[in-house]
Formats: sequence, C-alpha cells, structure tokens
Amino acid sequence: MIDKAPGCPECGEDMKSGGFVRCLREDDGLRVCRSLWKCPGRHLWWRWADRLDDPWEVCPLPQLFR
Repeated sequence: MIDKAPGCPECGEDMKSGGFVRCLREDDGLRVCRSLWKCPGRHLWWRWADRLDDPWEVCPLPQLFR
C-alpha cells in the first residue's frame, strides 16, 4: 500500500490514481493489472501493479484515459 502519492517522473508533481488496466504481460504470459497514474501536468504513467520496484513507463495510449 502507498502512503503518499508518487511524484511524476517528468515534472515532480504528485500524481493521482487513474485505476487499473488489465493487460497481457509478454515476458511471462500472465494477464496482470497495470496501475495508471496521472499528474496535474497531464503526464500519464503506468507500471505493473505487482512489480512496484519497476520503473514508471509512459502510457502509450493516453487518449483512452483522459
């Protein structure tokens, strides 16, 4: 569980959760959720919900989540 909202890797502003997106992970073939986060600067990031130590990735489909 996260106590404080993570900061945007690009601008440093606190991000807000945008929910979860269920995706197929290619490296192990599992269907796993990605946690989606956005900041006031309109940057959209996601990462695997079960791999909190992985780096944030820019969401490739921002038009679907605005």
